[in-house]
Amino acid sequence: MSKFEYVKLADAIASDISNGTLRPGDRLPPQRNFAYDRGIAVSTASRVYTELLRRGLVVGEVGRGTFISGDIRREVEALSEPRDARIDFEVNYPLLPQQWAMIAKSLAGLERVDALESALRVSTSTGTKSARNAAAAYLARKDFAPQAEQIVFTANGKQSLAAALAALVPTGGRCGVEALTYPYVKSIAARLGITLVPIPMDEFGARPDAIQKAHREAHLSALYLQPIIQNPLGVTMNATRRADIMRVAEKLDLTIIEDTVYGFLADDTPLAALGPDRCIVIDSLSKKVAPGLALGILVAPPHLRESVMSAVRTGGWIASGHALAAGQRLMADGTVAELTRLKRIDAARRQQTAARLLAGYQHAADPRSYHLWLTLPPHWRSQTFVGAAARRGIALTPSSTFAIAHGHAPNAVRLALAPPTFEQLDSGLRTLVSLLGTKEEDFDSTE
Repeated sequence: MSKFEYVKLADAIASDISNGTLRPGDRLPPQRNFAYDRGIAVSTASRVYTELLRRGLVVGEVGRGTFISGDIRREVEALSEPRDARIDFEVNYPLLPQQWAMIAKSLAGLERVDALESALRVSTSTGTKSARNAAAAYLARKDFAPQAEQIVFTANGKQSLAAALAALVPTGGRCGVEALTYPYVKSIAARLGITLVPIPMDEFGARPDAIQKAHREAHLSALYLQPIIQNPLGVTMNATRRADIMRVAEKLDLTIIEDTVYGFLADDTPLAALGPDRCIVIDSLSKKVAPGLALGILVAPPHLRESVMSAVRTGGWIASGHALAAGQRLMADGTVAELTRLKRIDAARRQQTAARLLAGYQHAADPRSYHLWLTLPPHWRSQTFVGAAARRGIALTPSSTFAIAHGHAPNAVRLALAPPTFEQLDSGLRTLVSLLGTKEEDFDSTE
């Protein structure tokens, strides 16, 4: 068989997907059966399936097989643009009823002529001295006290991540990331020409031995990790794991991009406290305050600050002066701190509700977090469960959205607990429980 024949076979399957002959959730036959039916070698069938995985047309689940994926073009988009769902368990921005009055009070006076004259001038990657001081003071916690001179601003957290990657990893370079991670890192890396190398995890997060193995096999330029309330698994590294990770980073001369966007929900010590010269910390105000008031913050070691600033400038990721002025006020007057306190209480209440209603099913979450990881019973798959929930007006995120390697998504979904009201939370979780309890003989009627 010509080396291009497997591409033609993959194209034929892609055509069947496009015209609806194959639908999301349909299971492809085992590769050996596929090869027998078409009179080709098993190795060729393997190349066909690999090509389909590469295109994102199928998802593989260990021990279950290969399935036609959903509309994967929506997998990342859906996380920022809510679907028309009655109950949203997908887009995770915590908003409290009382926060608007608090924000309005903090921003009162920003519309004055003198305030606007300052806020609407041309901004820079480092903002103003007062903004840097406010950010450094707000981010300070036990054992971690960033200096104002280390602060760099962007328009949002995604841009902070992009700037850190651009500063550390050359085009064509490799960055180690948790095997299941924040989805946007995939699209950002693709645009920057960076290859992401999945790092296997355990109950304490990324494994130090796996980082060393990945570095030996494919030289890494940096690591991107979420050590506190990891998204999507909710894992928080304990003190031993944080120390081990830092020892490995020092040994391999690796810089860590430490994502602390969900860290406001906990008091755990960041990695940067153990290795301030080894970590670029990224954070933002979108979850602490509101998605419409986005401000990205980076804490860069002195020797990397110029590189980070250059990446922000060349990427066009400079925060607006108005966002900087608003963020400065909210951080300096204690509004962000008070919102953090209230959202911690809110998150804990939501986790308690979820734990009670999902008691009979396997799920994992940090009790302080706004999301949980739900492992599905054997007769459900991630994609089909998401589809079944959608038909009941509930939006979920399938595991494949978070997987770095195509075909290595566990049979699970992530639930964002922040968006629903408490009434919707209760109703939505009860609906999902009824779906989870569907018996094998009733499976077809629900799918």
